[in-house]
Amino acid sequence: MKTDFDWKPLALVPLLALGIFPFIGSGSTWLTLTVAGLAMGMIIFIIASGLTLVFGLMDVLNFGHGVFIALGAFVATTVLGAMGDYTQSDSMLRNMLAVLPAMLVAMLVAGAVGLVFERFIVRPVYGQHLKQILITMGGMIIGEELIKVIWGPAQIALPMPEGMRGSLLLGDAAIEKYRLIAVSVGVVVFAILAWTLVRTKVGLLIRAGVQDREMVESLGYRIKRLFVGVFVVGSALAGLGGVMWGLYQQSVTPQMGAQVNVLIFIVIIIGGLGSTGGALIGALLVGLMANYTGFLAPKVALFSNIALMAAILLWRPQGIYPVTNR
Repeated sequence: MKTDFDWKPLALVPLLALGIFPFIGSGSTWLTLTVAGLAMGMIIFIIASGLTLVFGLMDVLNFGHGVFIALGAFVATTVLGAMGDYTQSDSMLRNMLAVLPAMLVAMLVAGAVGLVFERFIVRPVYGQHLKQILITMGGMIIGEELIKVIWGPAQIALPMPEGMRGSLLLGDAAIEKYRLIAVSVGVVVFAILAWTLVRTKVGLLIRAGVQDREMVESLGYRIKRLFVGVFVVGSALAGLGGVMWGLYQQSVTPQMGAQVNVLIFIVIIIGGLGSTGGALIGALLVGLMANYTGFLAPKVALFSNIALMAAILLWRPQGIYPVTNR
């Protein structure tokens, strides 16, 4: 029997945004903070969506996810550094002709490394969560050291392309151009993931393989190859997220992936450990909470998202949209 869709979690984002408004007071400041929070949330979602796919569909706790984030960001610095004529132009179109190839190359490199990572590090420990945590964390440490060998241990600047700098005025509110781009990219990523998992044959086979692997394999489909593909896609999405996060911070470091990992795991725990829709809502809540508390009470901003996670879990111990086969 088909159950009705649970709409209640969808109200969390607007409730948080509207509930905080009286404490901010200024409508223009509230709008600026809200758009900034949504943009940050979308970038976190792009990063977290890869790990959500890997855990939700493959039941793999990949604590090495951060290395693909950092790798994508560093590859982008190399590509964008070689396209100065485009990044230094005031034309948004010319900027995108540099940023889009950087994103594509970062995704390809992260996906290729993800393929090797799955084959030699993750595959021997399928179904063993404790060993997965330990060995993938070790893989991330090795990955960070290899990044230092190639690009060096120091922080590298990743300046925003000229055409993406500045803000648009909406009344008295200043909305940064890059924030709008980040929101747009996040919406596109979510739409593609949702469509692929729900509307395509590949998505149907993957979801069926999660529920009953033996039955799907008996029909002649090689679920193992599909799951490897899921890991590669998850790694590529982490690389894309690394590019977005690097541009957001305008700098990259070898440890950036490990630093973002905390936010990622908060998001997927809030979302329900494997739910793409839940991860989207969780990421938006985390982004908004970080920006609101950073403005209202900077000293507690570091703990605000942990408090948010605790509040959500008190309401729904399994997360917003728990995956039924967990």
